[in-house]
Amino acid sequence: MEKSNNSEKLIIVIEIGSTLTKATSFTISEGKIKAFLGKGYALTTVKIGDVAEGLKNALEDLVCKAKIVSLDKAVLLGNSSAAGGLRMTVHGLVPEMTAKAAKEAALGAGAVVKMVTSGMLREEDLKKIEEVSPKLMLLAGGVDYGESEVIVKNAHLISRLKIKVPIIYAGNIAVKGEVSQILEARGFKVYPTENVYPRLDELNIEPVKKIIQKAFEEHITEGPGMYSIKDWISGVLLPTPGAVMNAFQLLSNVLGDVIGFDVGGATTDVHSVTDGDVELKKITPYHEPKSKRTVEGDLGVYLSANQVIDLFEGAEKEDLLARTSYITPLSHEQEEIAITSKITQKAVETALLRHVGEIRYVMSPTGRGTYVWGKDLTRVKWVIGTGGALVFLPGMRQFLQSLFNRPSSRLLLPNNPEVLIDNNYLLSSIGTLARYQLIDQESLANFALSNLNKQGL
Repeated sequence: MEKSNNSEKLIIVIEIGSTLTKATSFTISEGKIKAFLGKGYALTTVKIGDVAEGLKNALEDLVCKAKIVSLDKAVLLGNSSAAGGLRMTVHGLVPEMTAKAAKEAALGAGAVVKMVTSGMLREEDLKKIEEVSPKLMLLAGGVDYGESEVIVKNAHLISRLKIKVPIIYAGNIAVKGEVSQILEARGFKVYPTENVYPRLDELNIEPVKKIIQKAFEEHITEGPGMYSIKDWISGVLLPTPGAVMNAFQLLSNVLGDVIGFDVGGATTDVHSVTDGDVELKKITPYHEPKSKRTVEGDLGVYLSANQVIDLFEGAEKEDLLARTSYITPLSHEQEEIAITSKITQKAVETALLRHVGEIRYVMSPTGRGTYVWGKDLTRVKWVIGTGGALVFLPGMRQFLQSLFNRPSSRLLLPNNPEVLIDNNYLLSSIGTLARYQLIDQESLANFALSNLNKQGL
């Protein structure tokens, strides 16, 4: 996409979510956002077989709210997580090395990882891959010029699959050509890229993330109505979680270390951008990426609400189960708001505990050793909430603050960070804008920061 000229342009970013479709409008001039005009909403129409209908409804809502005269000259950009998002399986060699690195790359790119294997694939693994029916597969394994036998055998096994899924190869560079030939000979589209774990203790995630997003854009047309959506927009259709990660990375350039929560109808995603404490790194056996995302497919506030309710106990759980009819995509009545707030809080708290690292004590012949396991968040000074539930429900800033006022000698949590709320629900749109050269990145980061509300709603 070409850089913006000096004339004012109308930009609309569409987001096709699992529950809601959003259309967000801006005017830009001279490489800067001149104004945020407004946002339109509509229910996503996957179930009727054409997501374009929901998009049309969202655009109509936007035109009405923002009083836009015409969309004829608007530039449309987009992201999507509809129809289950970017469903992937990941296959590596060693659980805590290449398999872990490959999973981190997939999650960071916006994928929903449905299966992870390590070592030689078994017949049961191949059957499960068929059942999961991923949109993409990621095959990795071995440091460069290291172990290769298992990786080549796994390529032969995968080539027997009935489903011809696009495959990204991000393993030992020494057998990249051989693996590609094995898979391509059986009709698979292969995207070879750099090794996610080229040397011991070195993660190389960014090249893999870019390839994953490219493959996603090329194959998203299989979703109901997605082919027509591609004709509407300029540029590529990004995975929504990848767009949100772009926004958090952009904000980290201004704020420093951050952690962000994105609560949706189907999932709760946690994004962190931090290198962690230098001293703690010395006792970390398996290093984490600076930008990390975890996605919890059982922690949504609408489509997965019953799974969140299962985390409650006793009378509170029974009470929530009896009132599930009050759970709707857009909560307006007090009863709806009260129930959705409880579900949101449980989802966020659970997702945080799954994301954060911890101190572990391990006994060995030489005595007790102390290790860091997982993501160190102790240097984080800013916590950001986005997604409809955290943006629109009352009291969510105070709730997020309370999560970090509980001292723990084991969990590697921030100490009393500042909490910000995505006031106008713009971060996925800002992350989409960050993908292009329409807007100066520093200016975009400052605009994103100005949108964040310290007071909450």
